[in-house]
Amino acid sequence: MADSKAAKKAAKAAGKDEKKAVKQAKKDAIKAVKKAHKKGETGSDLVVTAEREDSRFTPKKARNAIAVAKVVGPAVIPVIAPFAVRAAGAAREAYDRYQARKLGIGVDQLGEYSGRGAGLHARIAGLSEGFIDLHESGKASDEDRKFAAAGRATLEQLAATVRAAERMPGTRRKAAHRAVSGELDQLETQLLHRLGI
Repeated sequence: MADSKAAKKAAKAAGKDEKKAVKQAKKDAIKAVKKAHKKGETGSDLVVTAEREDSRFTPKKARNAIAVAKVVGPAVIPVIAPFAVRAAGAAREAYDRYQARKLGIGVDQLGEYSGRGAGLHARIAGLSEGFIDLHESGKASDEDRKFAAAGRATLEQLAATVRAAERMPGTRRKAAHRAVSGELDQLETQLLHRLGI
C-alpha cells in the first residue's frame, strides 16, 4: 500500500516536472524566435507561434492604442480626410456606373429607375423607344404600325404591373416580375423580327 502511494507521488511529480519542462521549452522557443525575428531571420514555423503569442489584445494594449490615437488623431485626420472623401466619391461613382451598366441605361438616368423592379422598368423604357422607332420608320407597313401601337399599350400595362408589384409580398412580387419578364422577352423577339434583326 505504501509502495503504491509512493509510486503515485513519484508519477505525479514526474508529470509536473514534464509539464514544467514543456512550458519552459515553449518559452525558450518563443524567446529564440522573437530574437531571430528582430534580427530579420524568418522562415520558421515558430515565428507564427511567437507572433500568435505576442498578438493577444490586452487591456493595457487597448489603453496604449487609445492614448496614441488621442495624440496622433487630431494631427492626422485633417490630412487623411480629403483622401477618404475622394475615395468614397470614387467608390460611389464606380458603383453607379456598375448599376447603370447592369440596367442597360446611362448613369444620368439611374435616378429614374429605382426599386426592385428597376431592371424591368429600364427594359420597358427601351422597348418603348424601339416601338416608337418602328412606328416612325419609313419602311414600316400598316401592320408594323398597328403592332407598335399594340405593343406600347401592352408596355403601359406591364409598367403598371411592375409598379403595383413593388408593394406586394416577396413571393408574389417575384412571380409578377417573372411574368412581366416573360412578356417582355416575347415582345423583344417580335420587335426584333419586325425590325429585320
